[in-house]
Amino acid sequence: MAYLPSNITLLGTFLVIILFFTNHRITLGFGASNTTDSPAGFLECLTVELQSSNSATSHLIYTPNNSSYATLIQIENQRPAATFPEKPLLIFTPFYEHQIRLAIHCSKKLGVEIRLRSGGHDYEGLSSASEVTFMVVDLRNLRAVKIASNEKTAWVQAGATLGQLYHTLAQKSRTLAFTAGVCPTVGVGGHISGGGYGMMSRKHSLAADNIVDARVMNSDGQILNRRSMGEDLFWAIRGGGGTSFGIVLAFKVNLVTVPETLTVFNVTRTSEQNATQLVHRWQYIADKVDENLLLRLFLRSVTSPVTGNRTVIASFTTLYLGGVQDLLPLMKQQFPELGLVEKDCTEMSWIESVLFFAGLQNKPLDVLLETAPPSRQYFKGKSDYVQEPIPLDGLQGIWRFMHEEDEMGSRLELSPYGGVLNSFSESETPFPHRSGNIFIIEYGVYWHSSKGNNEEQGDQKHIKWMRRLYSYMATYVSKNPRAAYINYRDLDLGMNNNSAGNTTTCYEQARVWGMKYFKNNFQRLVRVKTKVDPTNFFRNEQSIPPYAAISVYSS
Repeated sequence: MAYLPSNITLLGTFLVIILFFTNHRITLGFGASNTTDSPAGFLECLTVELQSSNSATSHLIYTPNNSSYATLIQIENQRPAATFPEKPLLIFTPFYEHQIRLAIHCSKKLGVEIRLRSGGHDYEGLSSASEVTFMVVDLRNLRAVKIASNEKTAWVQAGATLGQLYHTLAQKSRTLAFTAGVCPTVGVGGHISGGGYGMMSRKHSLAADNIVDARVMNSDGQILNRRSMGEDLFWAIRGGGGTSFGIVLAFKVNLVTVPETLTVFNVTRTSEQNATQLVHRWQYIADKVDENLLLRLFLRSVTSPVTGNRTVIASFTTLYLGGVQDLLPLMKQQFPELGLVEKDCTEMSWIESVLFFAGLQNKPLDVLLETAPPSRQYFKGKSDYVQEPIPLDGLQGIWRFMHEEDEMGSRLELSPYGGVLNSFSESETPFPHRSGNIFIIEYGVYWHSSKGNNEEQGDQKHIKWMRRLYSYMATYVSKNPRAAYINYRDLDLGMNNNSAGNTTTCYEQARVWGMKYFKNNFQRLVRVKTKVDPTNFFRNEQSIPPYAAISVYSS
């Protein structure tokens, strides 16, 4: 459990002084008291509630006037902060679960929405920017990881990052692992509740498929476990996103056993080295190879050192759950076109492979404990599922689009399905993307925003490029619905009516984007939402709505 700083008493007294002056209508720079468009009212409410519950208030509340606020509000993708008009009134960083109830109480009292954040990697930044007045409950201090090696399970608090989870596992065992994503600064709460694809997913499925229990706080401040929440809500948070239904505080997950020795490689080929044909061939085998083998593919446009012209570079980035002597004959049999040889491969432990795929090889293991994203830039992402191989001329069309953007400015990530992912039905969890999918495409375009009058125009240039590519791809991807992955959130698919004071979202309006993420599971998610949060207290621009909602806020 995280410790409380030694200067609690001094800072707590300081906040009491602020509260005294606020009650006497002296604003101290916060604005008028009891308004929902300034931090003062919420600060007053939350401070009173914390003190009445004998909770220290220092290092818990950050307003725009606090020097740490600007750092805490930073997220990986800088674009939403430039797009949405509202920034959080304040950021609340509780050390204990019961303190979150106080934020819920003040939210209801003052009509201020709550947004939840664990790692800050939401692609559209919905944890840190909005169209409406809101405050953030940042779970960064709720990050405990408790391993039960004999049971091969772990309790992981939602504020932990994947890197912190992996680091803790490595201290316990060389062969205990967890199947989840490769970016170590991603927060556990959002990643797992949305599905959680990773380099072992063809063998051990998704992170969400390995949840066996959870702790969730509802809108009344009650903490529920699997037994008390019921199987409907437990089903919903395993792939339906946690922030629509309550505040996921922790997950209990099954761990997996991996060999002591794994093999990785990253083989790159350019267009001049037959990359187009290799990508074309990869589509026919990626979901069918041995389930211990995951062949991920990254595509970028670069300048050829040979011709000086733009060329596509394909990186076949791979994990094999076994040794190199077993991998080589497997690759020779199933993907001989790549021409893999032993010198391309490196044997290592699972935790070393975590560093490898995060681009942190040769770094000390403690680098996994860092929580700040390695870089912050402007970004727009989308996703698609592919069920039939894209023909060669279709690939050539993609290359032409990629050459339009700056060198290395765009990236396509192709992640294979198949293996154990096919053993789950579409309705077993809210995550419906199972049998029939060859791979998922994550589209990404990255830029550093220009300064001055052309800033918005420059941003729109990249976003329009992404939308044109997405339109071009319609011929080659899933249809009815055109599917997408909730962890690659995309507000272009549709948004709820989240204007100030509005707690209702039309079912048909939300169904537009909901069917793309969840297919027929969307209807069941709406039924669960209606049951557990009928007033739509937990909401954002793309949250699951109830069938009908009434105002939860006091007049």
